[in-house]
Amino acid sequence: VVGLGTGSTAYFAVERVGQKLKSGELKDVVAIPTSKRTEEQARSLGIPLVTLDTHPVLDVAIDGADSVDPQLNLVKGGGGAHFREKIVEAAAKTFVVIVDDSKIHEGLGPKFPVPVEIVPFCHEHTARVIEALPALKGCKAELRMGSAANNKKDGDKPAVTDNGNYILDLHFDTAIKDPKKAADQLKHTIGVVEHGLFVNMASVVVIAGKDGISVKNKPKGWFSKM
Repeated sequence: VVGLGTGSTAYFAVERVGQKLKSGELKDVVAIPTSKRTEEQARSLGIPLVTLDTHPVLDVAIDGADSVDPQLNLVKGGGGAHFREKIVEAAAKTFVVIVDDSKIHEGLGPKFPVPVEIVPFCHEHTARVIEALPALKGCKAELRMGSAANNKKDGDKPAVTDNGNYILDLHFDTAIKDPKKAADQLKHTIGVVEHGLFVNMASVVVIAGKDGISVKNKPKGWFSKM
């Protein structure tokens, strides 16, 4: 069982799975997509699809990331699919992240805004509550406008996710000091559906750079998934 991510990097991984199934190199593989876009792509390639309801444990999930810190914590959700990505990737025995070296940063926050999926009801109030969280001190919460598939303002109406919710993009001037604490405080905020901090989830990060491919594995001594 394979989890199929969402976004520009994951797109090529999904294409590759489809090619290998068609050629016969891969057999007895079913997949769980993390967005409607990925579901449509997978169906067009003939990849058999299932859900977590029938297949609650995945062998591997493959996805990209918007930012990666030295501990392999991630920011994801530039494409607005981080809720579905997280629920699928948290169920995987191995979570493989594929990025280029421009996504490798010393800390999370300043290089790429942290997306937070929230319910539309009282969304301005929720934004103010998030900005006041101690572990997110100094962040500016901006409502994503236009398409949910990117964090560029390309419309005059709030972006709506596959789940019918809004997205706040949290902008930081300095790196988040404690990603786990920030994740915990966001998770306990009423109105938040899911945030784009993927803390202690990546098993391995594959990095493409000008000098070739490098691989970073999860540091030893880490706790299991949270």
